Amino acid sequence: MNNVSEKVRVLDELESEVIALFVRMADMLNLPRSVGEIYGILFVSSIPLCLDDCRIRLNISKGSTSQGLKILRSFGAIRTVYIPGDRKDYYVAETSLRKIASGFASEQIQPHVASGADRIARIRELLEDYESQSKEDLVEKVELLENWQRRAGKTLPLLLKMIGK
Repeated sequence: MNNVSEKVRVLDELESEVIALFVRMADMLNLPRSVGEIYGILFVSSIPLCLDDCRIRLNISKGSTSQGLKILRSFGAIRTVYIPGDRKDYYVAETSLRKIASGFASEQIQPHVASGADRIARIRELLEDYESQSKEDLVEKVELLENWQRRAGKTLPLLLKMIGK
């Protein structure tokens, strides 16, 4: 089968199942469905695909395809490859779990952990001036939040090391 016909053909059952697997993963990670679909089609494809190839094969909009590719690039889940004589960007799926998990953690989890620290500091400030009978209970809960925050900051790097290659 030549490259052109492989790009435009209808998805077969195996490809559909692989894509469905990645759609479920994207859903678990609270990512758009298109992110799972695009990663799935790139993962199962034996050749690099451009935006239009992905869009046509998956029957999704250009906007969804573009946004999904942008998200996947930001995680390092896909990479761009050069196709001689073609000006389009072509993509292949990154298959290193460590790289993908590290990219996802850097883009999605670490910013939330960092903003959580700022928010807890703000809560601590507000609690200083707080007048209520339940203030003592709230102080304990803020200390619990700070403990969770510290644990998250320590656990995330360890999890990434455990994932390995």
